[in-house]
Amino acid sequence: MTPDFRQLLNSTTLLADGAMGTMLNAHGIGFEKCFDELNLTNPAVVAEVHREYIEAGSQIILTNTFSANRYKLEKFGLQDKLTAINQAGVELARRVAAASFKDVLIAGDIGPLGVRLAPFGRVQVEDAKAAFAEQVGALCAAGVDLLVIETIADLYEARAAVQAAKENCSKPVIVSVTFTRDGRTILGDTPEKAAHVLAESGADVIGVNCSGGPAQLLRILGQMKQAAGQMKFWVKPNAGWPEQVSGRIMYPADPEYFGDYALSFRAAGANIVGGCCGTTPRHIAAMRKALDSAAPLDLSKIQFPSAPVIQETESEIEPPTQLAQKLASGKFVVAVEMDPPRGLSTHKLIAGAALLAEAGADVIDVADSPMARMRMSAWAVCDIVQRKANIETTLHFPTRGRNLLRVQGDLLAAHALGIRNVFVVMGDPTSIGDYPEAADNFDIVPSGLIKLIKEGFNTGVDHSGTSIGQPTSFFVGSALNLCPQDIETEIKNLKRKLKSGADFFLTQPIFDPQLAEAFLKRFANENGPLEKPVLVGILPLFSARHVNFLHHEVPGVSIPEPIRTRMESTVKLGMEKAGEAGVKEGIQITSELVEQIRSWAQGIYIMPQFNRYDVAAEMIDAVKIMLE
Repeated sequence: MTPDFRQLLNSTTLLADGAMGTMLNAHGIGFEKCFDELNLTNPAVVAEVHREYIEAGSQIILTNTFSANRYKLEKFGLQDKLTAINQAGVELARRVAAASFKDVLIAGDIGPLGVRLAPFGRVQVEDAKAAFAEQVGALCAAGVDLLVIETIADLYEARAAVQAAKENCSKPVIVSVTFTRDGRTILGDTPEKAAHVLAESGADVIGVNCSGGPAQLLRILGQMKQAAGQMKFWVKPNAGWPEQVSGRIMYPADPEYFGDYALSFRAAGANIVGGCCGTTPRHIAAMRKALDSAAPLDLSKIQFPSAPVIQETESEIEPPTQLAQKLASGKFVVAVEMDPPRGLSTHKLIAGAALLAEAGADVIDVADSPMARMRMSAWAVCDIVQRKANIETTLHFPTRGRNLLRVQGDLLAAHALGIRNVFVVMGDPTSIGDYPEAADNFDIVPSGLIKLIKEGFNTGVDHSGTSIGQPTSFFVGSALNLCPQDIETEIKNLKRKLKSGADFFLTQPIFDPQLAEAFLKRFANENGPLEKPVLVGILPLFSARHVNFLHHEVPGVSIPEPIRTRMESTVKLGMEKAGEAGVKEGIQITSELVEQIRSWAQGIYIMPQFNRYDVAAEMIDAVKIMLE
């Protein structure tokens, strides 16, 4: 008869198993293989690992289903076998346990999805819940005694997994997170915060696994116990930090060391102990021997002091940026985009910025590696423009190509240089630029970065919650497409950016104001008026060839036929006159567009092509006359 898990938790310290991947690799299975598929293709090797752990004294066996979710299986083309793999994993473990004639609990093992969740990734929480629910349903249908959600680094993902488990299965749920060397999750959360979140998620047992060795996890267990002392805890450390020796991954902690720490974990309040990466049946046997040789403890009598309360201090608040003040006052703002130089010379850049400032531009927007082409760093250009042209700038800040360390370091550098306006955007993929082979990864999506700035840096802490000394005072913009092909998706993205705290929006260039206004009206009808300022993208046209290129080859740009016809008419003139006429006609068209959008937009965002800042200056002159 299978023992009752909840009753056992109140009477003894349970011993779980150790690493599955380590043991499968030791049996000759390469790490590049899908370990979960072995439940179907090589069940004997999986069964042998289970048998060794049961003989070593494990009371809880985790199924070989750690990566058996739709996202990870899809990488191997196995998503259609999800149910079969999970159910085979349970049946294997159950068969081995029955053959041992020992009281062993079968835990359905659920690992992370292997994708980044919103707001720091593209996968929405509901989609993650659905993926977890698939695996939970398969495991529970096969008859597990409990569920273990382990090695989770993202608390959003942890909550989604527990919710899916509770909504789709009646079995007890363990949820366990993993930490980096600095004692925080990979997304910067502390053990105390993790304990609070996991306790509130509805899990029956919470804890920590993987991470580093026993010493680190003992400290983390104590911190989690302080924050959520009413919970039951589990802890499964790695066999120390791994290192590569002669092409093999080696772990330094030996079995006897683990035996000693089994007693320390129990004394610290762990209800379940075991091992993770690098541990073997020998480690588990040593823990079994230590637990059996020492007198049992009443875990309910272990007391921990309350978690310390951190006192917040007030910091001096900087005044809003000039851009923020102008938008708040209702001024019709003119922003102009400038590209950084390709080399060291900044003379033309400064001359162009000075021209625009003299013409009356309110702010210069500095693009960052537009079209993924190598250029001077945008925040350095912002500093030069602000100092030498005496005009405020907005720093374009793409998330693509930056990890969390660089994102935050660059933000601090920008703030230190006096840059306060930032425009957060995904950025162009490197595949279209000068270096298509360059790394194209990112740790955070635009809405996540907006949230990091507004709820982190602007409150005085970094992403991990560590103080940065004083709050930043960034005024944060985001991208908006007023003429999208997929309106529903654009509205969804807009709502996410608003929720994250965006202060203003810059749009892609528009040539159909009626279509743009219709988008805003639809958004207002469904969600209420968009109360954040919108600066509408204005792109001066130069020639019929320029128009055709934009219309046919630039994603997101659609130029109505009447405008294309007007620009085509300039071709009939002589080449020299056609060029002049094309520029003049382009300015006239954009002036007409500004006239049409001025009733509902709070400004324009001019994108002068070919570094023709003189054309932008003429546009500014035309806007001044229009507003008089």
